Order: sequence, then structure tokens, then C-alpha cells
Amino acid sequence: MDYAIEVEGDVVMTATDVRAQQTERMGTAPGFIAALDQSGGSTPKALKAYGVEPEVYGDDKAAMFDLVHEMRTRIITSPSFTSDHILAAILFEMTMDREIEGTPTGDYLWEKKGIVPFLKIDKGLADGDSHVRLMKPIPGLDELLARAVEEKHIFGTKERSVILDDDKAGIEKIVDQQFELGEQVRAAGLVPILEPEVDIHAPNKEKAEERLHSLIRDHIDSLPIDAKIMLKLTIPSADDLYADFIADPKVLRVVALSGGYSRDEANMKLARNKGLIASFSRALAEGLSHDQSQGEFDQTLRNSIDSIYAASVS
Repeated sequence: MDYAIEVEGDVVMTATDVRAQQTERMGTAPGFIAALDQSGGSTPKALKAYGVEPEVYGDDKAAMFDLVHEMRTRIITSPSFTSDHILAAILFEMTMDREIEGTPTGDYLWEKKGIVPFLKIDKGLADGDSHVRLMKPIPGLDELLARAVEEKHIFGTKERSVILDDDKAGIEKIVDQQFELGEQVRAAGLVPILEPEVDIHAPNKEKAEERLHSLIRDHIDSLPIDAKIMLKLTIPSADDLYADFIADPKVLRVVALSGGYSRDEANMKLARNKGLIASFSRALAEGLSHDQSQGEFDQTLRNSIDSIYAASVS
């Protein structure tokens, strides 16, 4: 369905036109991705880092999600949060379904900021097996993907699983699951960000990454020639391990998660990998606090964005 979207004033573009612009931006523009997709499990930690203690909302989940939406809104509406440095933002489903200044969040990002909206679709991790944690089942996924495209004007999705150590059987399961889900996402008209994270504390991290690389390579080679996917990967122990993915025409972008590193450490490691760009969450929000003045907040966010951007384009 090719609906019309008002972009600026009287300028009206079709969804096809918008997606073409977004695809070009994601594939070629300098910048990085802001991951604003903390879910139910990670929201308390994100709020605590922001200076909001658990006793503020207690067992009231609705109040907790209201508070994290206020935090995300403050980040997104900040004059420091612009398309000059930020290509895209990844949203939690509740964030997609809410509004910012009276506009649906995805539309606000694109129409007001020129930033491409993505949606986190995984529902968390299953228990560990074969040194990996697969994604839990995602009930109602087809309906969610259709709503994301038709109602919320989302460009792509993100789906995370975790590798805890080098294990052939486990990593094969992770990669198979990621690409199977990616095909479901592509069929719905969205670009998937496949995220098979390697835990930075994995005892055999470099070996796990080498195995992961080989398996992803095989899957990419089997994709249709016109396929477009993205990859979100842990910054590798061996610099430029993923250079062939970055150069592959089927891969729109390869982005890196901060994975528990401090922002400075993540930036340093990222800068050593040519063409790899950031998709940071905790590292992006590092130093932000709810009790900062607006000027202090904007400057802290600006410093964070500037440093992550520099590492992403180095």
C-alpha cells in the first residue's frame, strides 16, 4: 500500500519515495544509530542510570514506562539530537505506539528530525543452552510488522540474541534463527537488523566471533541478490573482522553495540574498525540525569553524540 506522507509543509511524498530516501540515508550517510529501545527488563537499569530510583515508581509498570518515555522524549526533542550525526533510532514497541509533541514517535523522528525509525521486535531471551541464548517466541509478529509498516511508518526492525561462548551447535542455532526471522521481516517490507551479540566477557570471544563470521557469511551468500539486511554486532576482538560484510551490497549497514564497555572504551575500539558505526544505548545516555537543567542535559548529550559520531566516521 503506497500511502501519502506530508513531510514539510505542503510537500507530500509517497511511502515508496520516503523509503527510497531512508534506504539511501541508511546505506551511505555518515553518522550512527541511537538505540532507545530498553524494554521491560532493562528499563529499571536505564532509569537508575538516569537518576530515577526504583522506589519512585515501585511496582507500577505504567508509571515506569511513563518515566522512560519522558526520558526518551527529552533525548529525541533535544536540539543536540539531530540528523547531522544520527542516522536512525531504534524504538521499543511502547515508544512506537506513543507520541512526541502530539505526533507518533516514528513520524516525529522522520518528519521533524530526518532520523529513520526502527523497531525492536524481540521479546527477550530464552534460557541459556549450548552457550547461547536464543530469542523467545514472538507471538503476533505478522500483525506487529504490518502495523509497523502501515500505521507507524517504521523502516526496519532489530532482533537480539546472545552468544555466551564459542560453541558450534549454539552459534549455528543463533544464526539460523536470526536469518529465519530476518526473512519474515523482509517479507513484510522492512529491513531487519540482525543482532547476534557476542558477550564481551565470553571466555573465547575471538573464536566465537570467527565462527559467527563464517556462518553469517554463508547465510548472506545464500540471500537473493536484491536482499537488504543490516547487522548489529559486538565490536570484534580482531579489528576489521567484518569488513567483508560492510562491503557487501546485500548489507545496508553494519553497526556495533557497546556491549557493556564504557563509552570511551567502546569509541576507542569502534574507531579501529573502518566502516563500522555505532548503535549505542547505555553508552549514548551515559552522563544524562533527570535533574540536569535543560542546558546541562543538552550539552552532555551533545558531547556524547559528538564522541560517538567521531568514532563512527573515523
